Amino acid sequence: MGVRGREVAAAQMVRAFRRAWEDQDIDGLIGVLAPDATATGDGGGLVPAALHPVEGAEQVARFFAERARAVPGISLLECAVDGRPGLVAQKDGITVSVLAFDIAGDRIQHVWAVLNPDKLRPWTAD
Repeated sequence: MGVRGREVAAAQMVRAFRRAWEDQDIDGLIGVLAPDATATGDGGGLVPAALHPVEGAEQVARFFAERARAVPGISLLECAVDGRPGLVAQKDGITVSVLAFDIAGDRIQHVWAVLNPDKLRPWTAD
C-alpha cells in the first residue's frame, strides 16, 4: 500500500473510532483498536485527565464510552493533527481536546489526548 493508501486507511480508522465513540459503541471501539492499544491524556495539571495510560482495547473502549456519557454534547471534528488524521473535541464551540492517533496495520495502536488548555490555544478560534 502506498503512502496515499495508508493516509486514506488511517482516516477511515479515525472516522470509525469517531462514530463508535459518538455512539458509545464499545464493541465498535474495540473493533478499531489493537488488542494492546493504549490511551494517554495530558491535562497539564490544569484539567482532569487519567493519571496513567489506559491499556488494552476493552479498557480504552470503555474509557472513551464513559467520557461520552460523562460529557454530553461533545462535537467531534475530523482534522489533521501533526499532519495525520485526528480529532478535535469541542463543547459549545470551544476546543476541549485534540486527539492524535498512532495506527499500526489496520488498527489504532495509541491515542494521545491533549486536554491542557495552554496547549489547545493554537486550536482555539480567535
